[in-house]
Amino acid sequence: MNRIRAAVAALLTTALCLTLSPATVLAQQHRGPAECAAALDCTAAEIDLMSMDERLTFVRAMSSGPAAELLPGYLPRWRNIEGIITFFRDRGMGAPGTWISHVDAGIVEGIERGIALALGRDGGTFGNPGSEPWADYLTALRDGDLRGRSAHDRAWSVAEQASTEHGVMLAEEVHGVSATGVEQRFYLYSEFYRWVLRNRPALLDLVTPPVGPGEQPQLLFHNWFTDVSNATPSYRGAVLAYDLAEFDAPGGTLSMVALLHAYTRELADDHLADIGAN
Repeated sequence: MNRIRAAVAALLTTALCLTLSPATVLAQQHRGPAECAAALDCTAAEIDLMSMDERLTFVRAMSSGPAAELLPGYLPRWRNIEGIITFFRDRGMGAPGTWISHVDAGIVEGIERGIALALGRDGGTFGNPGSEPWADYLTALRDGDLRGRSAHDRAWSVAEQASTEHGVMLAEEVHGVSATGVEQRFYLYSEFYRWVLRNRPALLDLVTPPVGPGEQPQLLFHNWFTDVSNATPSYRGAVLAYDLAEFDAPGGTLSMVALLHAYTRELADDHLADIGAN
């Protein structure tokens, strides 16, 4: 009788496994932020299952853990991304399976694998074209090759751009999920932010402290707004950009210039508050 019961249980278990959808199986294998930060091998599909709060914990754990091994004494390199994730969390955006979630998962996966590659861990890029640029950024920063702010910001932006475009591909081509009109306009504003980083005037480096460990004053608004180690500008900028995106403002150079003026005007108080706090 015991043998019969065992056989029936085995058959039922097999049948249940065969009927589970891939998404259900993946959900059962869902790893948490701490485990992912330690292993550095969670795929974009796994990250997509995380809530925005979990992703925030994940990014912070990578910064304080494995990334800190590479860059002892440096402030976290992805606090601006923390600001965006916090914005999504506060607005209730980016649930698993949505366009925002897949794009964000591609970004976070690129950071994760970039850290892994820079540390010499196995596993490759996971097919994420941002992984190697992130590894190059981290090793160059560690070796003192990105002390000039313009070179630093360009390297950071190139890596983030590659990861972001991969996330868009995952959302639209792999999962067949499209952005809403508001999400697309918000994304274009984020493209503008990355463009500003990549095209930072080198002359500003003459009045900007070199990139290095520890806190660094950001007296110029441009420096503060593009500071990757500060979550405030990206969070406040996301609030403003999303509000503008909801108005369906026309695209083009004029709207980007208007956006920069809006950022400068609306975020001036936050900039001054940060300077005062430091």
